[in-house]
Amino acid sequence: MPVGGPTGGHVLRRAIRGQRRRVISASLLGMTHQGCEALVPVVIGAAIDTAVATGSSQALLRWLLVLAALFLVLSTCYRTSARIAEGSGEHAAHRLRLELGARVLDPRGGADANRLPGALTSIATNDARRVGSVATVLAYGCAAAAALVISAVALLRISVPLGLLVLLGIPPLLWLGHRISRPLERRSETEQESAAHASGVAADLVSGLRVLKGMGAEAAAVARYRTTSQDSLAAALRAARSRAGHEGAVLALTGVFIAVIGIVGAYLAMDGSISVGDLVAAVGLAQFLLGPFQLLAYVNAEFAQGRASARRIAEVLASPAAVEGGQQTPSGAGHVRLRGLTLGTLRGVDLDLRPGSLTGVVARDPAAANDLMLALAREADPSDGLVELDGVPLTELDPDGLRRSVLVAHHDADLFESSLLDNVRAGAADAGTSAVDDALAASATDEVARLLPDGADTLLAERGRSLSGGQRQRVALARALAADRAVLVLHDPTTAVDTVTESRIAARLRDVRRGRTTVLITTSPALLAVTDRVVVLDEGTVTADGRHAELVAADETYRAAVLA
Repeated sequence: MPVGGPTGGHVLRRAIRGQRRRVISASLLGMTHQGCEALVPVVIGAAIDTAVATGSSQALLRWLLVLAALFLVLSTCYRTSARIAEGSGEHAAHRLRLELGARVLDPRGGADANRLPGALTSIATNDARRVGSVATVLAYGCAAAAALVISAVALLRISVPLGLLVLLGIPPLLWLGHRISRPLERRSETEQESAAHASGVAADLVSGLRVLKGMGAEAAAVARYRTTSQDSLAAALRAARSRAGHEGAVLALTGVFIAVIGIVGAYLAMDGSISVGDLVAAVGLAQFLLGPFQLLAYVNAEFAQGRASARRIAEVLASPAAVEGGQQTPSGAGHVRLRGLTLGTLRGVDLDLRPGSLTGVVARDPAAANDLMLALAREADPSDGLVELDGVPLTELDPDGLRRSVLVAHHDADLFESSLLDNVRAGAADAGTSAVDDALAASATDEVARLLPDGADTLLAERGRSLSGGQRQRVALARALAADRAVLVLHDPTTAVDTVTESRIAARLRDVRRGRTTVLITTSPALLAVTDRVVVLDEGTVTADGRHAELVAADETYRAAVLA
């Protein structure tokens, strides 16, 4: 975790501070509710001494009215307090989810490093919910503490020894409850990590289900998930046992404490130090104390689990950025230049992409194509050399501004579970209808739309699985074209498209991207034929540079790569 980054404690405190007004309101109402609850046995004891023992009907009626008022107040306060407290927890969890979403979507990247998408989803749901619950139970804890103080004061009025017994016994009980919660906190963190990993593995397997079936690897996939799920189950059971042990131990300690209060009260009544009504009140208060102590045990357990989840959230929020951000804003001309670029498999690559050019890149090694895309998108900085956009190194540009000027469309881009048109518009929030229509036509996605029941408004299944592979590619290409970036890098955009459609796309691509810089990383002859030039990458360096027809005629290696 970087120095100065948020810690679990920071996350917890921020979640509570963000709901301060709601927590205070819920706490005050909860304390009122608990105070009225504590006064019920006191009022009953007073009624016995002043009405039942004396046979006064008027006094009895007065005390019954007091009891009715108490129950009306405590019932109203309980409902209102619970509603506000639960709302504060939901709002706190929502704010955490927004923070996590903003960090994961940060143009500088880094939050998803070594984390499966399912694991991030688990952190943004389960862990955020648990931290949000801390804001909820804090109000309950304040109400329980108020109940203990009010009960102690009431017992002091009945008998000083009883009041002192409660006042002196509560702190050790609370300290023991906190100590007992330590194993629960550790096991809760392990449980959440295992559950997040299991979610990540499940999401990973589901996304590749078709591939697994095609390979006949279902058994291996099931075995992998079974092992991960069993580890998660074992961690969950350990956490459950720890929570059960924590609650049982606290309940046992509380029971002993309440029994001691009852015994001392009975002894005082037998000795004549307190009246029968006082004894009833003392026993009633002793039984009432079981509720606040159980509530404090619950609050302590929720805090323990919340602290564990807060640490996991803090790790994501404090993840170091994959690249550091600059301050300059791209001019938008689209002049890209690589100077001695060394990254991964690339070794000293020099390349000048003029504004408005359409350049093909043939990379015999898929790793070289991937490294080139990482460098152009600035998902990783080169170990040597640099990449410039309009004469400014990418390291000096604002990452968000860079994303608005340069779009690198990967081959395996996913679609969203929304309409075809919404998928195309996803990267073109400011684009007009004509720009979207041009993108649909250039990518031949308009033909796909005509085959769907509701046209472009047809809802697509998750990841576009209701479409064929070629149709998904066309929609993804339309989305990239509709974004209308100054620089567009396309990686194998037509590998699943039939030859006739690919030729139509190639012919339209030049027109729709006229005046803007476009890079096609592909071995498709149809696409390479419409480019201004083709650059060949082999063994990490540029080995050839020329027009497609010239390279086909003069370079046997190139011919084998693109015409095989």
